[in-house]
Amino acid sequence: METSPSFPAPGGAVSAYLELTGAGSAKPAVLPLHDEAVIGRDPQDALASDKFICVPEHTISRRHARIRRRGANYFIEDLHSRNGTFVLGQRLAPGAWHPLHDGDELSLSSAQMVFHSLVIPPRESMPTIITKAVDATQYAQPTMRPAAAPSDLEKSVKRLHAMAQVSIALGAVTDRATLTERIMNFIFDLFPLAERAFILLRVNERDAPVPVAARRRDGAIQDPATVRISHTIVDEVLHRKHAILSTDTLSNRHFSAQESIVAQAILSVMCVPLIIGDEVIGLIQVDTSSDPFAFTEADLEILSGVCAETAVALKNFQLYADIKGLLDGFVSASVQAIEERDPVTAGHSFRVAEYSDRLAEAIGRADDPDLRRIAFTREQLREIHYAALLHDFGKVGVREHVLRKEKKLHHADMRLLEQRFRYARSCIERQAYRELAETHLRERLDDAEFRRRKENIDAELRIESARLDAFLESIRQANEPAISEGGKRFELDPIRRYACRHPEGDVFHLLDDDELAALNIARGCLTPDERRQIEAHVVDSYSFLILIPWTRELAGVPAIAHGHHEKLDGSGYPMGLKGGQISIQTRILTISDIYDALTARDRPYKQAVPAEAALALMDAECAAGHLDPRLFKVFVESRGWATSCAA
Repeated sequence: METSPSFPAPGGAVSAYLELTGAGSAKPAVLPLHDEAVIGRDPQDALASDKFICVPEHTISRRHARIRRRGANYFIEDLHSRNGTFVLGQRLAPGAWHPLHDGDELSLSSAQMVFHSLVIPPRESMPTIITKAVDATQYAQPTMRPAAAPSDLEKSVKRLHAMAQVSIALGAVTDRATLTERIMNFIFDLFPLAERAFILLRVNERDAPVPVAARRRDGAIQDPATVRISHTIVDEVLHRKHAILSTDTLSNRHFSAQESIVAQAILSVMCVPLIIGDEVIGLIQVDTSSDPFAFTEADLEILSGVCAETAVALKNFQLYADIKGLLDGFVSASVQAIEERDPVTAGHSFRVAEYSDRLAEAIGRADDPDLRRIAFTREQLREIHYAALLHDFGKVGVREHVLRKEKKLHHADMRLLEQRFRYARSCIERQAYRELAETHLRERLDDAEFRRRKENIDAELRIESARLDAFLESIRQANEPAISEGGKRFELDPIRRYACRHPEGDVFHLLDDDELAALNIARGCLTPDERRQIEAHVVDSYSFLILIPWTRELAGVPAIAHGHHEKLDGSGYPMGLKGGQISIQTRILTISDIYDALTARDRPYKQAVPAEAALALMDAECAAGHLDPRLFKVFVESRGWATSCAA
């Protein structure tokens, strides 16, 4: 019976489609594409119906590949599928985006598809007809005041030009400090007779606004905390939400009696609230003490326009800060919840994030000029911070008894082994005394001979008991995990060969093959199967993180976290990347992760390595071609490892 792949639900305009030409039992079909879709075997509850294409073939992985639109182009990514994703016969590297072109043939295991794009490409060869050319740089440069006295028309044009500059500038600002600085610059350009300006903002809705910026025309920056403010003017603006223009202020009966106005000799003032909806978030005041008629109603209208745009920008900054705080809190809570599954390593992700932050910042101060040129932006530093916090996110899928394993043998296995030793001791004693009783019945020993033989048996049992105690002590010592493969080796083969008999006569051994293999682990405490489970957390982390709709500035978080166990010589996992295939951000995370793993004091399966010894071990890793020696040198010299979080 033929089965049909499920179509995405309608979700906007279709800009491409996949033609399914063959997929085992699935019949041919046309699969529409929107901006993004995941191709897999089973429907995903976590994905919207218009973002998942189901191909019901057993050779297709549950989440096999993902297609995403960027501008006019489409790209495909293999999601670590079991049987791979092929474009024009070339297998894609997992996690890497590959461009798709109209007519490209795709192979997802047994499913054969053809990609068709409905987006009309730009006609680059067609000449552009220019009807008028304007030098756009004039809108981004400071306006030069003419030497001659400008006419009213020139003043109006100049102010409109300045207003356009304000709009352009505010759209490009990404932080409040830069915004207030630019607003101050524009105020003195817009109002040539202004001598002083300051901005007041509310910290929260309940408190009165406080000065956050103050400047004079000569460029002198005042400490906002020392600015003298006319509360009469401020209260009028805040409570009535009115923009105030006062000319010849000292003759104004409403203001002339106010001490602050008289003391500051304010002759002309404009004060405009910063309003969003019904909320007043602050105000801007411009004043002068040299000309009582410095400002006009037209000036007040212009300042009101500036304040309207400023208020929107400030509100956006506030919302952005709120969203950032929400994301920070959610990430921290998620990391803490995951680390609660393994209390002995709690705090690891937060320490790694702090080490990574310090190393990334230190690169800009490095002696190596090539490293200094990297100099991460604030957004890139934040991206590294999130990747470091979430690098072990996939451990949520690791079974708890593996995640929390402290010794080479699990606690339950060790208790069972100790019980087996007690049982073996009882079996040996039972067998010895039973043979003595049978000999006594058979040979009718006298009392003296019976006592002599019993004393011999007791002596032999004491020797055998001491031997079993020594065996068990060797096992306990071998059960302790080693930090490196050069640790002490224990001779366990004699214990494995030692045999006892059940009362029924069947033979049993003190150690089985699995226990012997676990006790012979040269480094750490994980068996090969358990290590594979732990190592799978890297792929699981990536699979979880790519489901998060990261902003453009944080889009690299999944890839940075994905590679933190890769080594420069290709010996790492999960992809075996080499050299230039590993980003600088990921190399930073790798160094930080290894250092904390070596020096952490909260892991019962190993003793903390002193900082100097840990750095020496990592230096050897650099020499072996595993870690980046340039970044490690910065890590050591900047003392980014000597942080309070390491305590």
